[in-house]
Amino acid sequence: MAGCGPGCCCCCCRERESRTPEELTILGETHEEEDEILPRKDYEKAQRYEAVKWVMVFAIGVCTGLVGLFVDFFVRLFTQLKFRVVQSSVEECTEKGCLALSLLELLGFNLTFVFLASLLVLIQPVAAGSGIPEIKCYLNGVKVPGVVRLRTVVCKAMGVLFSVAGGLFVGKEGPMIHSGAVVGAGLPQFQSISLRKIQFNFPYFRSDRDKRDFVSAGAAAGVAAAFGAPIGGTLFSLEEGSSFWNQGLTWKVLFCSMAATFTLNFFRSGIQFGSWGSFQLPGLLNFGEFKCSESDKKCHLWTAVDLGFFILMGIVGGLLGATFNCLNKRLAKYRMRNVHPKPKLVRVLESLLVSLTTTVVVFVASMVLGECRQMSSNSQSGNNTLTLQEDVNSSVKTFFCPNETYNDMATLFFNPQESAILQLFHQDGTFSPVTLSLFFLLYFLLSCWTYGISVPSGLFVPSLLCGAAFGRLVANLLKSYIGLDHIYSGTFALIGAAAFLGGVVRMTISLTVILIESTNEITYGLPIMITLMVAKWTGDFFNKGIYDIHVNLRGVPLLEWETEVEMDKLRASDIMEPNLTYVYPHTRIQSLVSILRTTVHHAFPVVTENRGNEREFMKGNQLISNNIKFKKSSILTRAGEQRKRSQSMKSYPSSELRNMCDEHIATEEPPEKEDLLQQMLERRYTPYPNLYPDQSPSEEWTMEERFRPLTFHGLILRSQLVTLLVRGVCYSESQSSASQPRLSHAEMSEDYPRYPDIHDLDLTLLNPRMIVDVTPYMNPSPFAVSPNTHVSQVFNLFRTMGLRHLPVVNAVGEIVGIITRHNLTHEFLQARLRQHYQTI
Repeated sequence: MAGCGPGCCCCCCRERESRTPEELTILGETHEEEDEILPRKDYEKAQRYEAVKWVMVFAIGVCTGLVGLFVDFFVRLFTQLKFRVVQSSVEECTEKGCLALSLLELLGFNLTFVFLASLLVLIQPVAAGSGIPEIKCYLNGVKVPGVVRLRTVVCKAMGVLFSVAGGLFVGKEGPMIHSGAVVGAGLPQFQSISLRKIQFNFPYFRSDRDKRDFVSAGAAAGVAAAFGAPIGGTLFSLEEGSSFWNQGLTWKVLFCSMAATFTLNFFRSGIQFGSWGSFQLPGLLNFGEFKCSESDKKCHLWTAVDLGFFILMGIVGGLLGATFNCLNKRLAKYRMRNVHPKPKLVRVLESLLVSLTTTVVVFVASMVLGECRQMSSNSQSGNNTLTLQEDVNSSVKTFFCPNETYNDMATLFFNPQESAILQLFHQDGTFSPVTLSLFFLLYFLLSCWTYGISVPSGLFVPSLLCGAAFGRLVANLLKSYIGLDHIYSGTFALIGAAAFLGGVVRMTISLTVILIESTNEITYGLPIMITLMVAKWTGDFFNKGIYDIHVNLRGVPLLEWETEVEMDKLRASDIMEPNLTYVYPHTRIQSLVSILRTTVHHAFPVVTENRGNEREFMKGNQLISNNIKFKKSSILTRAGEQRKRSQSMKSYPSSELRNMCDEHIATEEPPEKEDLLQQMLERRYTPYPNLYPDQSPSEEWTMEERFRPLTFHGLILRSQLVTLLVRGVCYSESQSSASQPRLSHAEMSEDYPRYPDIHDLDLTLLNPRMIVDVTPYMNPSPFAVSPNTHVSQVFNLFRTMGLRHLPVVNAVGEIVGIITRHNLTHEFLQARLRQHYQTI
């Protein structure tokens, strides 16, 4: 062997020949290998993977647009059918005095639709609500069961069209975001648990990170399809959803949003106007073009003077939004205590009660509380789009009013919500302040009661309509009592809608862009942004946004954007979990099964114990010998790296390891004495109590056994351990670990994302004394932090890198604890901070 020159003794040569390459590396007696060839990256495979990803992003956008088209088509169909029948009945019964019959017809339609929506939620309970809190949790790193299943999107899409058609004060835009996210999660997998027999051999995107990226794209596509705002959808996914983002994902998400917007626009324009390819309807909700009347020369969309009123409206909108959230939170708590624990039929009855009340209020208010207002002669001149003129004029209701007049309350209540919004934005005819006040109050209370019942429901459109009535009321008061004739009522209605919606959901960047794209008027950018900022600041003074409130009520450990400044008084050692459940590099099957069946952890540290009498243990047990050898190999690798680093700096390492090497060269101890490597290991590690690795962790451990020093080698996931057991990857004690079968990455991820449950497995065919070598499958270099790391640094690393487990490792490579999402929640950090103050 090279290195045994004439000056070397035979003893030294024999000792070197008996050393392993790792041991020779630590002693600095190896030579660099010549002609070392670095492995080449498979660029062709990487390019193919990237191309397939772009294709899938485009397909997600198209499918999300088609889902929006399906919902919009049937909502429009059912709504037109209902209002056509009921309106003709009202007109007939006005003369005959049989309005009660018209009310019964309206109740029949609404109760039937709401009952169907409630039944769909019974099939898939996670389809209730808007779905935005659930998607926000998913993108934040929390897996909500069933939130992205095929059954969920079917029940969601069909349920929301029945909810909207049933006259409830809900919108279809929020559920579109959830539907898009489900499409993004399921389409790249080419499989579904609801369609088990239909499977494709599609080897791509078998990881949580890829799936999360596609869910982000699908959620953005849902926003883009709902509002015709692809840029706003991209920003929504960034602001409200994803905890972790990268530059490449931004471009893909925008492309997906564009595909969704133009797919929906293409088909809606063709179906409604017969002009295929004209792209006249960019989203499910269109605000139309804001333009002053040509005959009014004093009119301006907004002036600098109006900004003061907009700021005041933002303050009022924040207060109203905080009130809305407070009332809805109390209702949600009441439902959790008194409705959800009872049989599911009670939830259906609650939905029917809300539908009954809403229908009666709408009918009675439209017939009794409305005023007959003069129809403006120039009501059409403010809009140069024929479609908008037709929509505004055709939706005017004339119940009990003479010619050339209209019933203002019926025009707002007895119409689809989108048509009512257009009336408030673009109808030049006046609405009575009393009518607007009553409409706002009734709509505020009923929409607050409705959000949270067991039907698919969105909150964007009800909030916009409620806020638009508030803004139109402010405009009427300014015109009538202050004499500001120059103001444009549509602008104040838009700002009111933004103020109330911002006060409820507390969104800023994405909502600003969504509203600008929906209005197609860039000059509204400044007033909308100022209004939303003021509304958010005002509302945040009292409570959180509506989605964050519902996330907290579910007890989901959602991570905020950053921690509070005072949290830096805590360190990683203050918040970590020191009581570890771990596995050894070589572990018996009976121990793995016991660990998996008695814990719910998703990952386990792979460790070896630090012993003082390792040579004796190695003689008595092959399993323990394999674990000790693996630990030695890991130590030698780190020591070799340290020696190379010191040599490159032309200096010697100041470590104890180098000192031992120098002592060996000086003394030249005879080979029959204790092995040098064993001396180094025993000097480095002091004796500690031993627990055989074929025993599983026990609650009966003493404090000394529970917190023994453990050398950290990596992390292995629960899903990986279960897969190894299912496929019988193990070896017997009489064999070498090299005889254990090897699984490829494709085989390990074949069952993704639904790995088998350890409680459902029949492991009787496996010998419990067989040994599993987990080292080829663990992550040997996970992110880790020091015990003295500030909490803010821990939080930023955990959130930005999308981690689920963060080991805490000390300076000598021993794991002392682990940090999970639970340890970084606001409530947990506050509790630990109080403990910190008590100990000072």
